Amino acid sequence: MKWFELGLVVLTFASGITWLLDRLFFARRRAQRAGLLEEKEPILVDYARAFFPVLFVVLILRSFIAEPFRIPSSSMMPTLLIGDFILVNKFSYGIRLPVTNRKVVALGEPERGDVVVFRPPHHPDQDWIKRVVGLPGDVVAYRDNTVYVNGEPFAYGEPERYVGVGRGSDMTGAGLIDETMPGRTHQVLETRRPGMLDPGEGEWRVPEGEYFVMGDNRDRSDDSRFWGTLPESQLRGKAFLVWMNLDSSAPGWIDWSRIGSRIP
Repeated sequence: MKWFELGLVVLTFASGITWLLDRLFFARRRAQRAGLLEEKEPILVDYARAFFPVLFVVLILRSFIAEPFRIPSSSMMPTLLIGDFILVNKFSYGIRLPVTNRKVVALGEPERGDVVVFRPPHHPDQDWIKRVVGLPGDVVAYRDNTVYVNGEPFAYGEPERYVGVGRGSDMTGAGLIDETMPGRTHQVLETRRPGMLDPGEGEWRVPEGEYFVMGDNRDRSDDSRFWGTLPESQLRGKAFLVWMNLDSSAPGWIDWSRIGSRIP
């Protein structure tokens, strides 16, 4: 994704500068040389004039409004399925420059329960997606399939049997559980029974300017329990909508019921 973003920026600026220089200098000189005859416009300028407006609009939309992402793994099941295409709000947490991701205008901060796209510190060229569980200053603990924040456990409903489809069918039989954190309820998957050994258990203090993130598929997620807290500077945006679902392993390939669904 980072190389695509870099390529888009380079092509946009290159085509824009080519078109601008031609309008300011070279087009006038061609007209003077041609006299009454019209001199043909160079093909490079023709392409730049045709593609710059399109590239510019795409760059603005992707960088500052909404960016599409595809879900490649099961770490956010059942909220997000393998093959979901999602939209990410790029200005929820501030306006950032493309490629560098440097924040130039502060507009807001993540709230507990937000599903965020980010670049993890140990894989800065990749885009990951998880749910914010701990905010700056929180003490987060995870024990016996239960999340605690500042000593208070989240509330959990009775588990139901999950039935997966397509590439997520291997999660069939996992426990589908309602998890309620302050102000928000969503569903999680659990495959370990309470009391079983869990390498993800522990307690963590979230530093200022950082966040503790977890996947909703608790036993299939590489998240803050294993690699630490997420710096605010690595955030890319807030996921808010599934606009397409495409899984060649699922019946019919497309799950039409997911299209247009909001991300809790």
